[in-house]
Amino acid sequence: MAQRLVMTIIGPDRPGLVDSVAALVTDHQGNWLESRMSRLGGFFAGILRVELPPEKHQQLVASLESLKSKGLTVVVHPDEQASAPASVGQIVQLEVVGHDRPGIVRQISHELAAYGVNVEELDTECASAAMSGETLFRARARLSIPESCNTAELRRRLERIAEDLIVDISFEEVGRFEAAGRG
Repeated sequence: MAQRLVMTIIGPDRPGLVDSVAALVTDHQGNWLESRMSRLGGFFAGILRVELPPEKHQQLVASLESLKSKGLTVVVHPDEQASAPASVGQIVQLEVVGHDRPGIVRQISHELAAYGVNVEELDTECASAAMSGETLFRARARLSIPESCNTAELRRRLERIAEDLIVDISFEEVGRFEAAGRG
C-alpha cells in the first residue's frame, strides 16, 4: 500500500527549485498528488502532497536533506487521515477587497474560528489601486462551514466587520461537502 506524505518547502527563490523537488519525488517512485507554491517576497514557499512506496519513504526524506545545501528548508509529515467523525456542511467562497490596514485578516479569521469554520484555502495580496494608487487589500478564501453553523448569523457578523474595516465582502455558497475527518 502506498504511503502519502505532506511536505513544506521554503527558501530563497531561484529558477529550478520545483524541478529539484520533482526530480527527487520521481527518483523515489513517487507521484506528485497536489501542491500550492508561490513566490512571496524573495522567497519560494510551497506545500505538496506525494504518494510513494513505503520502502522509499526514508530514502526520499534523506534525499530531501540535500536541498539544504541549496538554501531550502524541507519539513516532511506523514499524511494520516484523522479519525474524526463524518461531517456535513457547505463550501463557501469569501472575498474581501478594501483599503489595506493592519488587522483585516485577524478580525475576519477570528470570527470564522468562533463559528467553527475551517479555512481550507486563503490567498491574499496588497496591490496598488488602478486610479488612486492607494494600497488595496484583496483576499479570497475557501471555507468549510459545518452544518451546525448559523450561516445567516455568520454572514451578518462578517458584514458588520466589513463595515467597520471599510472593505467589501462577498460570501457565497459554491458547494456542499460530506466527508470523514473534515470540520
